[in-house]
Amino acid sequence: MAIPLDPRFRVSKPVHNPHTGNMAAMRARHKIRAPRRSAASAPTEDFDTIWGELSSSLTEIHTKNGSSLSFEELYRNAYRMVLMMRGDDLYERTKSLEENWLRNHVQKQVTDSILPILVRAQNPTSMADVQDQSNERRAAGERFLAVLKDAWSDHLLCMGMITDVLMYMDRIISADRTKPSIFVASMALFRDHVLRAPVRPGSNVTVADVLESTVLFMIQLERAGHIIERPLIRHCIQMLEGLYETIAEEESTKLYLTTFEIAFLNTSRDFYREEGIRLLEVGDAATFCRIASQRIAEEQERCRYTLAAITEPKIAEVLNQELIRENIEEVVRLEGTGVRYMLDQKQLDGLWNVYILNARVDEKKRALTGEVSKRIVELGLEINASSLAQPQAPSAPEKDAGGEKKEKGKEKEKAVNPQTASAIKWVDDILALKRQFDDVWEKSFMSDQNLHKSIEDSFNDFINKNSRSSEYLSLFFDENLKKGIKGKTENEVDALLDNGITLLRYIRDKDLFETYYKKHLARRLLMKRSASMDAERQMISKMKMEVGNQFTQRIEAMFKDMAVSEDLTASYKEHIARHGDLDQKRIDLDVHILTSTMWPLEAMLKARNGEMQMRCIFPREVESIKQSFEKFYLDKHSGRKLSWQAPMGSVDLRATFQRSNGKTSRFELNVSTYMMVILLLFNNIPDGESLTFEEIQERTGIPEYDLIRNLQSLAVAPKTRVLKKEPMSKDVNPTDRFFFNNNFQSPFVKVRIGVVAGGANKVENQDQRKETEKKMSDERGGSIEAAIVRIMKQRKKLGHVGLMNEVLTQLSARFVPDVNMVKKRIESLIDREYLERLEDEPATYGYIA
Repeated sequence: MAIPLDPRFRVSKPVHNPHTGNMAAMRARHKIRAPRRSAASAPTEDFDTIWGELSSSLTEIHTKNGSSLSFEELYRNAYRMVLMMRGDDLYERTKSLEENWLRNHVQKQVTDSILPILVRAQNPTSMADVQDQSNERRAAGERFLAVLKDAWSDHLLCMGMITDVLMYMDRIISADRTKPSIFVASMALFRDHVLRAPVRPGSNVTVADVLESTVLFMIQLERAGHIIERPLIRHCIQMLEGLYETIAEEESTKLYLTTFEIAFLNTSRDFYREEGIRLLEVGDAATFCRIASQRIAEEQERCRYTLAAITEPKIAEVLNQELIRENIEEVVRLEGTGVRYMLDQKQLDGLWNVYILNARVDEKKRALTGEVSKRIVELGLEINASSLAQPQAPSAPEKDAGGEKKEKGKEKEKAVNPQTASAIKWVDDILALKRQFDDVWEKSFMSDQNLHKSIEDSFNDFINKNSRSSEYLSLFFDENLKKGIKGKTENEVDALLDNGITLLRYIRDKDLFETYYKKHLARRLLMKRSASMDAERQMISKMKMEVGNQFTQRIEAMFKDMAVSEDLTASYKEHIARHGDLDQKRIDLDVHILTSTMWPLEAMLKARNGEMQMRCIFPREVESIKQSFEKFYLDKHSGRKLSWQAPMGSVDLRATFQRSNGKTSRFELNVSTYMMVILLLFNNIPDGESLTFEEIQERTGIPEYDLIRNLQSLAVAPKTRVLKKEPMSKDVNPTDRFFFNNNFQSPFVKVRIGVVAGGANKVENQDQRKETEKKMSDERGGSIEAAIVRIMKQRKKLGHVGLMNEVLTQLSARFVPDVNMVKKRIESLIDREYLERLEDEPATYGYIA
């Protein structure tokens, strides 16, 4: 409210204190000069007379009648009383005047504005209470707050003027700091005689109590969605911030902190405790998170614009504890709406809300992390179960007849074996799952490292629960490097290989993956099935970066053998051109010289009985060129030994079929070496004659298991029946007879005849799997012994626990060693006197040089 003043009357208005946040009168620091003597002033005037004039003027200021007052005259009167050595009396009389004014005028004005409903009403703790009291209590509360706000504003304004008048007194009286300034004293008087005054005579309820309950009620109204008078409440809160419990005016003694804030936080705890229970009863996680986020924003805004900024972190902790921390675990697990549902429905916004809430109360986000991890493992185990449920595929040709049409020459792709398709689908499904959770991690979880570790651990967990994960991943690479990359750009191929490497990163038994990868790679290289040698080398480079040089040494050696063999074949052909006979030139020989220790020959050549099968009786014309190459090679590399691996070769044959009508048909057949040996037998058999299974085996020396598979491809597979079998059936028996089929037909000039199931690019059956596991166990035993000897040779002596830890650490990059196997290998090395137990140091081993 404005007070009309004489222009000579200077007023220092109350301003906001940026350091304390209080609305207090900041006194401008001026140099105080003695007033000029007035000729009208009489030195004989006594103190009481002067005080009578001054007190009347101070009362006029309170009643807003100060327009005729002269600041200079008022100031001179106060100055003269101080010079009379009556400053203390002036101070006390001014305090008494202000006390009487507050008690007789301001207190009555404020208490009269308090209606009974404001006194009787209790602080609401539920939305129902708020709704019941909203209309009548709200109107009464706004009227009371407006009166109190005006009373406080008037008090600040008047005390600002009065303090200016008594500036010299304040300077003298407060110099020894025994008394507060008159302004500070008047603030305490307002606190005691207005805020702490009873609302009715004899009542225990004070104005401050009504103020507190009214503001809390208004806040509850706003929480219920009503619009309230924020500026009005803000003025009353600033009043509480400007008043203190003691004259010392310490920050911690603000009435706002000692009274209102405590009550506000307590009622908020009750409110948000009930809010959490109510939202859980709704049973919708997205709704809970949305409302909780909304409440957080509301409380932040309330503290900044209605209450005080100092309360923001405190109410935030109330929200964190009562609404979030108490309920977040149940929220993430809510059936049908929780994190599991959000993940399945790809609700990224909902997951982001859950993450934000969980992060407020738990740095590690344990509730969210646990539920995400659990769901990943569940989905992963479903993928595992689906792939392992694929039944054993029946024997079928490795590829359909394909080749070149007489008109166009278009090659057909073979159908993928069902088990192989299941293995590739396993990889594709995991990669799709990985992409899904990478997207969630980036967009909903803010690339949080705790969540990232949990996601990685979860994938690692379920992938390694699939005992065939290494084999499946190798088949994925095999299929894609054979034909999956055809038509793809360089960037697409790079992305495909990177996806596979991502899965390799999870696989613990990398040595088992290496075994399968080498077997599949050998078949691609020897059968010339690789779609791109650049992609093959790129794959090796990526594996080297991921798992190290040691992992790729043998694989790189295989490529080196292929390059050396290419040069060697070219040299041999040049040699034949210069020195060979004309008959030999009819057969074009390509040779691959394989280093036996680098290639998985054992895995590729074993027959059903588990024995290495390399016997084969080659036809005379083939034997001749075979011996010719051997002589050429051994002349260059004396001391070496060549072992011909017939099962690993392939041949292009020109076949002529005499039709019954006298016409002739010719085809180019791409067959295995064994098939070539079988078919050449029929060059020496008259038309209409046959050979039995036993006769073919005797003349070729082909092992029974391989002979059956090759004869099935030649005489049973519908599209590649170059031979006829009697009796006709899927199985091949020792008494079966085989005829050359002059009626063979194909729409292609070039016909590729594959061997029936059992090739290296198929999923292993149980017997093959057991054999591979046995071989891996033996190899791992050797690796464990080598690591033990290497460690002990360097350390000389080492305790049992230390040795075990170092062995496990060194080998963990290739496989996870079995602890019992490590112990057995230590015992074996002790028995063979590589290590010894130290008698004077229990559980300690020594190295025997």
